[in-house]
Formats: sequence, C-alpha cells, structure tokens
Amino acid sequence: MTILLMDALPHRDAWAEALREKLPGHEVRVWPDVGNADEIEHAVACFPELGELAKLPNLKAMHSLWAGIDHVTRDPDMPWSVPLIRMVDHSLTQGMLDYVTGHVYRFHLTMPAFEALQAQAEWHQQVPPLVEERSVGIMGIGVLGSVIAKQLAGLGFQVRGWARTQKTIDGVDCFAGDAGLTDFLAGTEILVLLLPNTPETADIVNDETLAKLPAGATLINAGRGTLIDEGALIQSLDSGHLTAATLDVFKTEPLPKDHPFWAHPKISVTPHVAAETRISTASESIARNIRHLESGGSFDEIDGVVDAKAGY
Repeated sequence: MTILLMDALPHRDAWAEALREKLPGHEVRVWPDVGNADEIEHAVACFPELGELAKLPNLKAMHSLWAGIDHVTRDPDMPWSVPLIRMVDHSLTQGMLDYVTGHVYRFHLTMPAFEALQAQAEWHQQVPPLVEERSVGIMGIGVLGSVIAKQLAGLGFQVRGWARTQKTIDGVDCFAGDAGLTDFLAGTEILVLLLPNTPETADIVNDETLAKLPAGATLINAGRGTLIDEGALIQSLDSGHLTAATLDVFKTEPLPKDHPFWAHPKISVTPHVAAETRISTASESIARNIRHLESGGSFDEIDGVVDAKAGY
C-alpha cells in the first residue's frame, strides 16, 4: 500500500513521520517525489498542487488534513469519482468546543461592555441574564456543530440550530432551509457560524440576515471567512444593531495588516486557531480510516466522507 502526502505546509515532514509510524509496512511518499503514480492508492492532502490528484489513476481515497475541504476542492480537475474524507478528529472537536464555549460565555457575560466601561474608568453595574435566559443559535449543526449545540444545551443555554436540511438534536430547537432561517435568526442573541464554504453559504451573513437578528446580538465566526459580507458586518456593528463580534476565520488569511477588522473596537480577532489539526491525533484518524478500507470496510462506515453534490 502506497500513500502520497501532498502537504504544501512547512510541517509535512512531521506528518510523513507520523503516518509511517501509524502505518508500518506502508510506503509514505512526499510530493513531488511521486515515483510510479500507478502505485498510489491514498492521497493525504492539504493545498495540493492543482491537477496533481487527477494524475493518480489508481487512487482509492483522498484524505483532507483539515475539517474543511476547500483547500482540496479548489482544484478544477478534482477527481470526484474518488471519495474525499474530511478530517474528523477528537482534537478538532475539542478545540472547537473550547473556543466556541469560551466566547459564548464571554458574550453571555457581556464582557465587551465591561471592557469598554473599564477603558473609560466608568463604574456602571449591568447584571447579565442567567444562562437559561440566553439564546445561542448555531448555523451549521453537522459533526462539530451538533457536539457544540449539545454542550451548550447541557450548560443551560437556550440553543437553536440551523442547517440546510432538517436535523434533530436532543435539547436543541432545530430549523432548516430558507423557510426556517428568519425564525432562527429572530430568536438568536449569540450567533455562532460553523457552516462550510460552499456557493450557497457565501456571504450568507449579510445586510438582510444581520437585520433579522434581535438588536444587541453578538456574533462568533469559527466556520469560514467566506460566510460573512465584511462590509455588512462593519455597518451593523457601527449602527449598534450588532454589539460585538469574534472572528477566527477570514476571506484573506493571514488577515492583511491594513484590514479594518484589526482596529475595530467591537471586533475581536483570533488567527484561525479555533480548531487546529494536531498531528499526533489526526494522523491516527487517517491511519484508522486507511486500515478500515484495507480490511474491506466500506466508506459508509467512515465519518466525514464528503457528499460531492453538497460540497461538504
């Protein structure tokens, strides 16, 4: 069994070493040292060179190093006849859970307002509501979103979830599609974005959707930078309709030094750290999937197989 690592990032040698350790007896090649392309059965990819995946005629599966897949699917010659498996890993889930829960609590406790008062040396008591009085809405209740929704519901928040198709999650009020979006937004005080990057989700947070949130709402984007119309977000914050936003992902990364998000008093910027892929655990996830397929297991039994039509 031969595996090709197509990682354009600086830590590819560490990835190759981890995969060799987890898959003894397998040959792990590192692009561009492809060798005989006919021998490659699995590609482990992060920003592969355009057109290179299509040059592997006997490819059985493609494995994304990240939970997102747009770094792979940007390739116009993507061989969609080969299943693509996005990263599903405990470290990703726990990292995202920690990030979202922490920032939800920050907004729930109205910390941005207290920080602004501190900057002016003003003593003004404003007591936050109890958790059961606070609504949190999650746009994108897939693998990560559903775990976070359950966690927040377990903490006592009023949790709402929205997805393209109808879902059911215990303790969560679920909405779906265009028909359910208005009601979902109208009852959401803290909006968490966890949607994937697809043509349908591009700028889904815009003037119209932001206006449907209740006055004083806050926003956390840990999904994709493409989800937000940046001008609309700034306008909503400047008008006071939206009171604060925490952003971890952006349309251009790294975020340019002259971008208005850096200096905006109501925006907190974090450098795409909400759900970092950790080599130690993520390499085991890939190895486990490869061993499963080698032993005759089906793709139906693997979490994270991408629906080519849906794009996630």
